Amino acid sequence: MSINILMPALSPTMTEGKLAKWHVKEGDAVTAGQVICEIETDKATMEVEAVDEGKVGRIVVAEGTEGVKVNDVIAILLEEGEKDVPKDAAAPAAAPAPAAKPTAAPASATPAPAEPTPKPAAPATPPPAAADKATDSGGRIFASPLARRIAAEKGLDLSRIKGSGPHGRIVKADVEAAKPLPATAAPTPAAAPRAAPAPGAQPVFVAPGDTRVPHTAIRKVIARRMLESKQTVPHFYLTVDLEIDALLAARQAINAVAEKKGTKVSVNDMVIKACAKALRDHPECNASWTEEEMIQYGAVDISVAVATDRGLITPIVRNADMKGLGQIAAEMKDLATRAKAGKLKLEEFQGGGFTISNLGMFGINSFAAIINPPQAMILAVGMGEERAVVRKGQVVVRNMMSCTLAVDHRVVDGAMGAQFLQTLRAYVEQPASMLV
Repeated sequence: MSINILMPALSPTMTEGKLAKWHVKEGDAVTAGQVICEIETDKATMEVEAVDEGKVGRIVVAEGTEGVKVNDVIAILLEEGEKDVPKDAAAPAAAPAPAAKPTAAPASATPAPAEPTPKPAAPATPPPAAADKATDSGGRIFASPLARRIAAEKGLDLSRIKGSGPHGRIVKADVEAAKPLPATAAPTPAAAPRAAPAPGAQPVFVAPGDTRVPHTAIRKVIARRMLESKQTVPHFYLTVDLEIDALLAARQAINAVAEKKGTKVSVNDMVIKACAKALRDHPECNASWTEEEMIQYGAVDISVAVATDRGLITPIVRNADMKGLGQIAAEMKDLATRAKAGKLKLEEFQGGGFTISNLGMFGINSFAAIINPPQAMILAVGMGEERAVVRKGQVVVRNMMSCTLAVDHRVVDGAMGAQFLQTLRAYVEQPASMLV
């Protein structure tokens, strides 16, 4: 009996993903544990391993296809003795057996995103079954989702197009090469109507020489989450200027020892430690809002924003208040390296109670970050620079660093946020206190 390989759910909140790449083709023999494809989620690209062994009878979803729903059939595996895939094998069973399990994979292997694949509207003629699959003895039409969408947009009748794909399946190239029907032809499936622009939105004009860059899955999620955050979370901002001369001196002394052990502590590592200690001192700030109650976290887990070529990732330093600076530095170096390669595990970037975003290395003096829900605070860290400041009536030069705390006012009040920053200032300006 053939086995349906389903689109796996790689996280508790995942509802769809992109089938980035196939590592097998139809007719290939597959063994349990063999990597068969790569799935791109909103945060990383994951390799999918086969759970059963057999032969790939049919690739149902082509690589590069976006918007593949969880539990949709993506391929069919034939067991020993089977030669052909049953015509109705692509329909998911009521209780299908699991056919794959995910592991981490590099994001660099992800191909360019394909067009989205929404379901087309039902055609007037021929009968409804004619728009689903490729023509066979039952009058059905086999066509890829992308081919169906392009055909709908161009007004093409799929029943008049000869497919060049596996088993006569109509693919994108077949539809692009076909000519539109004349105006008097029978009506064909219409493309789903585009959503009306938001009130006040300006039209986008595309001129010759402009480049269209399709959104990646992670970029879509970032856009949606940041929009929801700004629309639904009541932000307020608190800014402090921290004197970091003592911090820089302590870092130099620490690195004189740490570098002999192969570790180098950065200013950002020390800020992580200082924030973690301040959160331990102010547990009411290490919290999240829900409609029923406030959740105060027992562990101090710090998310740190890392820029990648796929978008922003926030790997987490767990129990940061309980770790030494050397351990934090080593973990951050490893997490950042694997984040840029798309090799983080789900538990390494999901969760966290507080986020740090540091743009100081890009020469940014100060900025205000957007809260990453369900967290209640995010600290935006600017660059350290020499500034003229007044100390005891005298103008002196000090190394200063501006930090802006964005706060969810439902969780943390203004005075509470100010007290947190006072504690943070004490740890940064007296770094020895972080070691006590």
